[in-house]
Amino acid sequence: MKHILFIILTSITVGLQAQQKTYCNPINVDYGYTPFESFTEWGKHRATADPVIVNYKGDFYLFSTNQWGYWHSPDMLNWKFEERKFLRPWNKTKDELCAPGVGIVGDTMVVFGSTYTKNFTLWGSTDPKGNKWFPLVDSLEIGGWDPAFFTDDDGKFYMYNGSSNNYPMYGVELDRKTFKPKGTRTPMYLLQSWRYGWQRFGEYMDDTFLDPFAEGAWMTKHNGKYYFQYGAPGTEFSGYSDGVVVGCKPLFDGIQATPQSDPLSYKGGGFSRGAGHGATFQDNNKNYWHISTSIICVKNTWERRMGIWPTGFDQDDVMWTNTAFGDYPLYLPSERKANGPAGPGWMLINYKKPVTVSSTLGAFEANNAVDESIKTYWSAKTANNGEWIQTDLGSLATVNAIQINYADQDAEFIGKQTGIFHQYKILSSVDGKKWTTLVDKSQNKTDVPHDYIELPKPVKTRFIKMVNIHMPTGKFAISGLRVFGNGNGEQPAQVKNLIVLRTEKDKRSAYIKWQPVDNAFAYNLYYGTAPDKLYNCIMIHDFNEYWFKAMDSQKAYYFAIEAINENGVSAKTAVKKVD
Repeated sequence: MKHILFIILTSITVGLQAQQKTYCNPINVDYGYTPFESFTEWGKHRATADPVIVNYKGDFYLFSTNQWGYWHSPDMLNWKFEERKFLRPWNKTKDELCAPGVGIVGDTMVVFGSTYTKNFTLWGSTDPKGNKWFPLVDSLEIGGWDPAFFTDDDGKFYMYNGSSNNYPMYGVELDRKTFKPKGTRTPMYLLQSWRYGWQRFGEYMDDTFLDPFAEGAWMTKHNGKYYFQYGAPGTEFSGYSDGVVVGCKPLFDGIQATPQSDPLSYKGGGFSRGAGHGATFQDNNKNYWHISTSIICVKNTWERRMGIWPTGFDQDDVMWTNTAFGDYPLYLPSERKANGPAGPGWMLINYKKPVTVSSTLGAFEANNAVDESIKTYWSAKTANNGEWIQTDLGSLATVNAIQINYADQDAEFIGKQTGIFHQYKILSSVDGKKWTTLVDKSQNKTDVPHDYIELPKPVKTRFIKMVNIHMPTGKFAISGLRVFGNGNGEQPAQVKNLIVLRTEKDKRSAYIKWQPVDNAFAYNLYYGTAPDKLYNCIMIHDFNEYWFKAMDSQKAYYFAIEAINENGVSAKTAVKKVD
């Protein structure tokens, strides 16, 4: 009888997942824990970064740093993990494929890990879903840190790499049979932070104690042009981004190519910040996507996650990535429409709303779970069955989806774990007294550190309560209990009096201010170097000012802003030009 019940519950869960049209960043995969004891002095924690997704025979394959395996998915929602160690007995490192390079050569997927040595194996597979791999080359002597692979339309095969704040990124052609280099490496790009403000090192782009790093190469070809992508200026910062340099051939020396002034992928504000060191791929409808690294960086500099964003090229072949509302629900590939919206427009409806909890551990206060910062979290005193957290939406609201972001408090694991799981229930109530079960994961057997549930039908309610049943390790702790839908009230008014004061002595920087909107809790500030190309966006909570330091000093800039609350988004302001 128990087996029959489990099958029924599993079928219901799968059915609900199959109906989902959206996902939410950070993506919900079973992130491994850091494998390095030296990184756990401030607490054991999950960590990965430097992701790559390739589309191989219609499925998505995801590799990232130190996961002791990889994931695959048919739909970019349901990811299956394959355990796999790629190091050989002679590799004396714990980095089990740090910043892996992944490519497709003919009918073969190739995988290679970062190394400064000459004895790393280049792996191949024609059945990665079956986890069947073979050495293409026992030792790829050329090596390279942060490698990336690219196969051109003519069949020529290239490797790119580089991770330095002194040396440029490099590229080289490899022989497809021997995988030995054909010629020497070509310098591809060296950062120009003296011109491009966003490339400056530091949380505030101030170049305080180190020069900026360029790393995480990737190449995409579109309409006969080559788009060389790179991460900068540092993985621990909110401004961690991927930039792009456009050339007319796969190897260029920087002079023969043109950098796009602004980052390709940039997410400087919101719940999940950072969008650097990633990769661009296409779905089965030929739409482009970009996966990249997002930050936590609290328990250790290398405490990071992953996000996926809609990407593409405009009519002028400018490459863009849409991260506006990039940590709100977004459409899955099956639902994405050309030139359509990135998501369904569901708003965050519990930002800084009242929270009550079963218990609180020390200074890990309840409101940390609704402050839109992944760096802060609430923790219960225990992981016991029955610990709970409740958010009051303030009035009856329409709920479409819920994202649960677990935090690592007193975790006990090192390295990748399998067979661990979360179990919980989500209840709803219109009065805080009579409760209805909205989501039942009491029988869940999967690891869901950033679980996201799109409800089969929207629900009108005022209170959402999450009740813990089982934690895989540590305390019951939540960095974000995020409820999406609509507050059914007034949308914010249009912002007035947008002022941009560009710094005369340093054109990379500006002080921006605007008249506050009474019923807005956040603003989206859009910017770009052309009035019809405001592709980058910063979400700013609570304040009506921003120190902006990310500009190309040699170009005019254009800005627009919109106000945000739980009921919707205002109209954007007229585009403002600043010389």
